[in-house]
Amino acid sequence: MVHLSYPNESADYREARNALVEAEISLRTQAEAVAAQRRNLPAGGQVPEDYVFERIGANDMPEKVRMSELFGPHNTLILYSFMYGPERKIPCPGCTHLLDSVDGAARHVGQRASLYVVAKSPIARLVAWARERGWDHLQFASTAGNSYDADYFGDTSKFSPEMRKAHGVPDGESWDETIYNVFRLDDGAIRHFWGSELRFAPSAPHQDHRSGDATNALWGLLDMTPEGRGKFFPKVRYD
Repeated sequence: MVHLSYPNESADYREARNALVEAEISLRTQAEAVAAQRRNLPAGGQVPEDYVFERIGANDMPEKVRMSELFGPHNTLILYSFMYGPERKIPCPGCTHLLDSVDGAARHVGQRASLYVVAKSPIARLVAWARERGWDHLQFASTAGNSYDADYFGDTSKFSPEMRKAHGVPDGESWDETIYNVFRLDDGAIRHFWGSELRFAPSAPHQDHRSGDATNALWGLLDMTPEGRGKFFPKVRYD
């Protein structure tokens, strides 16, 4: 390939940068291959029930809605489990900054798939936080009263003993978790397509799980910088 050349760069810089371009090409090729592998997954398991959620409906009033209705005009539904249960005074900062990024994309995603953010808090509390945060394009649904979180690992209640030990979940306790789950609606049957299980996969020491990186602009921007991510982790608010 023909490489670029920036003003006053050294030969050592260009040699190292060209090698990095080759590595970036390999990474891009691998990312495309992984995406193709994901698209080619066989049919996943059928959901055990048509879960009942709560969302804000007409006239800004709460309404009960079944999972099958969340698909809207699409055959694909993306649910993001937001760590903002009723026991939390404020939402998880990691989930919050991820949704800061996803909110901008949501207006475009809606042309291809249905996207909802789900959490155990009452729907009014979720919507109030969205308004405070300035999220204008995200849709929310409350999982209060259904078993969606337990069944699809939006909480730790069905973790195996090995997973509980690996993630420091004490016996007898449970808390909410972050995970994407994607579902397909075909011939009236809802099936699980994919979940961001990388969240729970072992990683090297001092390495982030990166399970939501593909939807998070912050980490991509910091990865471009000389300092990288470092030990930085976003806060819900900055003084």
